[in-house]
Amino acid sequence: MSLFKKSLILVFLLLLIDQTVKIWIKTHFTLGESFPVFGNWAKINFVENPGMAFGLKWGGDTGKLLLSSFRLAAIAALIWYLYSISKKKLPKIAVFSVALILTGAIGNILDSAFYGLIFSNSTYYTVAQLFPASGGYAGFLHGSVVDMFYFPMFHGILPSWIPIYGGENFVFFSPVFNVADSCITIGVTLVILFRKRFVKE
Repeated sequence: MSLFKKSLILVFLLLLIDQTVKIWIKTHFTLGESFPVFGNWAKINFVENPGMAFGLKWGGDTGKLLLSSFRLAAIAALIWYLYSISKKKLPKIAVFSVALILTGAIGNILDSAFYGLIFSNSTYYTVAQLFPASGGYAGFLHGSVVDMFYFPMFHGILPSWIPIYGGENFVFFSPVFNVADSCITIGVTLVILFRKRFVKE
């Protein structure tokens, strides 16, 4: 089996995990519902993110449409790039790093593209329904990304000598994320760690 086909299988399996977890969370949790996994520092916490990875937002509806369009273009470019480098004699870790980044991009665009069409709205009091009779809560490319992993490992107050934020409360790690976000983070980290080897090859 070619390296390209192996990388696509990896993408498919990780997407299956990503979407299974998201659909389960969406159909079993009310918005904001959480439960501890390892004490207070690791939790499942259901939030919806209308913007970028790790709960970041930008530009309202117009920004979301531009972001979704950029993601679609990035996915097409990543598929072409994955195919291209899999034909070259690059280390397997390079190919799988790109496959992880591709997985993350596809995983989150699926939410944006289709979740608004196939789910009812999640609220703080009701669990969303899959394929509701009344229709979905948003149009194509305007759905929200489902996030659930939350690791508030450290709480404290920032030292007063830190500019702007000194003396304020902080939580590490405060963003809530999903499997797709994790794939992107791991893929990019591997590229950074092995960049010299990649370039040399």
